[in-house]
Amino acid sequence: MLKCVRCGACRSVCPVLEEVGWESAGARGRMLVAHGILQGLDVDDGVLESINTCMTCGMCKQMCPAGADPIDVIENTRHKLVMNGNITTALEKLHERINGTGNSLGDVSDRRAWLDKYTGSIKETAEYVYFVGCLGAYRYPESLIAIFDVLSHFDVTILPDEVCCGSPLIRTGFNVDENIAHNADQMRKVGAHTIITSCAGCHNTLTESHSDEFEVVHVSEFLVERLSELELKRLDLTVTYHDACHLGRWRGVFDAPRKVIEAVCDLKEMKTNRENARCCGGGGGVRTGYSDLSLALAKKRLEEVPDGIDYLITSCPLCTKNLIEGGSDTDVIDLVELVRLAME
Repeated sequence: MLKCVRCGACRSVCPVLEEVGWESAGARGRMLVAHGILQGLDVDDGVLESINTCMTCGMCKQMCPAGADPIDVIENTRHKLVMNGNITTALEKLHERINGTGNSLGDVSDRRAWLDKYTGSIKETAEYVYFVGCLGAYRYPESLIAIFDVLSHFDVTILPDEVCCGSPLIRTGFNVDENIAHNADQMRKVGAHTIITSCAGCHNTLTESHSDEFEVVHVSEFLVERLSELELKRLDLTVTYHDACHLGRWRGVFDAPRKVIEAVCDLKEMKTNRENARCCGGGGGVRTGYSDLSLALAKKRLEEVPDGIDYLITSCPLCTKNLIEGGSDTDVIDLVELVRLAME
């Protein structure tokens, strides 16, 4: 907290501050609010809104000339608030959904139901395991089938009993030890040494939680080294690519998705891209607790889509969902769906 010198450099990049306007909606203001909480500030609705509307996109950390880490402060402050019982109804329901059903959507159906439409076979053991994720399993089964159809060309399987990686809980201040332990046990059972993800949030969380025991790679990193084995054809398409915050700024995965895209079609960059890319508005629990703000930020991101594009490509189903619901005029598809088109 004390590394923040109140210079205001973060004000120029925070998308929430730009949208809301109040100082308490930006990193500098949140650092002051967090310090106040540490000093015993009464926690009212305004304090909760200040701390909980951060998308954890990381723009402020990247910009800070003093080396402060507002995201770390905010996430720890959220944890302190939760431990003290200062929690919004929306986040309490999120916690209950994940604990009760094993997924962030509260869906009680079978997490592996998408396999009913998958025509291939699933190995019991493999070197690599594909971590499906909540949104893929329950909201984008067709995309999931396309992704696993591509991955099935290699020694890849899925977990027999996967649960939420815990990303939504970590970002909003909750404990996820049970989720982490459960998934790690499942990974050992299939004998995998590497976890493949297609969700930016899962990728970031699994890296934080499991990298001491397993290698964690994004599906774009996995495929870029194996493109020659897939016999891809060139597509007469021009696409643009949205950098997910937790994959790009957080983990530095910028080149792999672009190399995969450029192997099959033309890429036209969005106005802000790579480390400067605007957030889709879906991260940090903001979509759960402040949906209007989340969608307003999605609309701002969509304003940066260039003309003459056939597809808007993402590497995260949460980004896909938010950009679609934000009103994208362009079809939004996952990166590996593009690869699957080049295999047909």
